[in-house]
Amino acid sequence: MEKIRIALAGFGMSAQVFHLPFWRVDPRFEVVKVFERSGNKAQEALPQAKIVHSFSELLTGDVDLVVITTPNQTHFDFAQQALAAGKNVVVEKPLCTTAAEAEALAKLAEEQGVLLTVYQNRRWDSAPLTAKKLISDGLLGEIVDAEFRFERYAAGLNKKRWKETGEAGVGLVYDLGSHLIDMAVDIFGMPSEIYADIRRQHKGAISDDNFDIALYYADGKKVSLIGSKYAREPLPFMVLHGKSGSYIKPAADNQEALLVAGVSPVGDWNAESEDEHGLLHTETGGQTVRKKIESVRGNYDTFYENLYQAMNGKAAPVVQPQQVAQVIGLIEKAYESAEMGRRIKV
Repeated sequence: MEKIRIALAGFGMSAQVFHLPFWRVDPRFEVVKVFERSGNKAQEALPQAKIVHSFSELLTGDVDLVVITTPNQTHFDFAQQALAAGKNVVVEKPLCTTAAEAEALAKLAEEQGVLLTVYQNRRWDSAPLTAKKLISDGLLGEIVDAEFRFERYAAGLNKKRWKETGEAGVGLVYDLGSHLIDMAVDIFGMPSEIYADIRRQHKGAISDDNFDIALYYADGKKVSLIGSKYAREPLPFMVLHGKSGSYIKPAADNQEALLVAGVSPVGDWNAESEDEHGLLHTETGGQTVRKKIESVRGNYDTFYENLYQAMNGKAAPVVQPQQVAQVIGLIEKAYESAEMGRRIKV
């Protein structure tokens, strides 16, 4: 297909910041319908699209792809409806609440002969892309310890009330933890054991807002994944220690901030400054090297390039639903570990 006709479910920050900017600059994608429960927010931004007020109205013959950016609690039901209608589907993370639900959706997509994938865009942050290159180039040696952190500061509860309901599938572990776990599994593979400390720190919180999850690997490696909403001065996003060297990067990436600011993702739009580069301390050719190194450029656009190729039968989706089921299974294990207060086998 030359042009992919998109039906968009939801028109909040996710749709406006992480998806729409990439469709605007790529003529191969066109939004033809938008589902909003109420209101007409999308009409000004997408004058060519039809605004509908029920999800089922998206599932018509003039739609090739349904992109679901609605609250987490709706993901499984909406994805199931779209797949059953024979639509290709992209779902914002998390795909759903349980690994069993993810596996059911993957099976349904296979039965229907359609594509199901999840917008795990953080795989294409500059930090993990650079980490992969350094590991591949042998500059760090065998990794023994790694830390990935999403630390922010928020004095009160989330203004998006659906994120503070205490229901399964919401909270910081499903929100940011799903990114960090996916990143860890993408780089290092599945761990053998997991330990998690999951807490609620804000007054009145009934959804988790702090976590410290440790993944343990058969080779002795430990990967720590940390999320906090009480960090005015966050620590570096990424720390890698290997048997040959270390790499520390202050921030995961700059794409989100630029997209929020309205920068169009074209050309060299997200080139990092030297201040954003990570520090490499290693030994090469018998010489000690300690210097900032230029990052591999982050590129969320890779997701949609791959999606276009996949929908035209020229590639497999990079984010496979089976991988997503593994990540959600680890989230379930994290909550189990936190409740039991001990390490558990994966």
